[in-house]
Amino acid sequence: MIHRVDDRLRDEVRRFRLVFLCTDCSQFDPDGQRCSLGYPNHDHLRCDLDQQDELVFCKSFELT
Repeated sequence: MIHRVDDRLRDEVRRFRLVFLCTDCSQFDPDGQRCSLGYPNHDHLRCDLDQQDELVFCKSFELT
């Protein structure tokens, strides 16, 4: 899911400590730096919200 990044989202991510990266997901394989479900994860490994206009959320994200 692609979501537009704006000042409100940036504020809410910081204020509520929202997580959405692969490294925060129970499906992430840290040894292989990959998704255990086989999904491509290049858009989900790192994120600098101050430098992005869009954010890609994974449909299978499951908090660890």
